[in-house]
Amino acid sequence: MKILVNSEPHDVTGPTLALALVELGYTSAALATALNGQFVSRDARASQPLEAGDRIEVLAPMQGG
Repeated sequence: MKILVNSEPHDVTGPTLALALVELGYTSAALATALNGQFVSRDARASQPLEAGDRIEVLAPMQGG
């Protein structure tokens, strides 16, 4: 299905937010996620279904300065 991740189009096969994140290479435990503008906790990602056209925002801490 086609979704937007951080405003970039992607095709994913995972039916849940957790599976889509793994498919897209987001494996760090230190992530914040939002689906269509609503925060989704780490514990809720596995049960959060995705639909075509959904907008996902992923924030990860960065090192450096």
